[in-house]
Amino acid sequence: METVLFVCVGNSGRSQMAEAFFNYYAKGKARAISAGTDPAPSVSRTAVEAMREEGIDISKNKPKALTPEMLDRASMVITMGCGAEAVCPASWVEMRDWGLEDPKGKPIAKVREIRDEIKTKVIELLKELKV
Repeated sequence: METVLFVCVGNSGRSQMAEAFFNYYAKGKARAISAGTDPAPSVSRTAVEAMREEGIDISKNKPKALTPEMLDRASMVITMGCGAEAVCPASWVEMRDWGLEDPKGKPIAKVREIRDEIKTKVIELLKELKV
């Protein structure tokens, strides 16, 4: 099964939203996991709120540290525009950077914009992967 790994620094906003959208729309035909190079203590409350508006609950998610095992299992790694690619030695895996603005500390209106951009990119990725 195709596994996409979404990586950012804190694994509290962008990568959590991307993982949730991917798994929601893939309906078990592919899967996503997410991780951070320096995980935050918890998922961003604003990200949780923004995703709840989409009918997706990420309130129980926990930021996870990026591990070599995660990289080994991934068929693709997508960084969120946070410089994480510099610490991802996954040269054997296809890597992309989505160049997304960091929602940390932003008002909910801005987080919604970032969420919507992530949703669009995830849907495009699923079409590309034929999922």
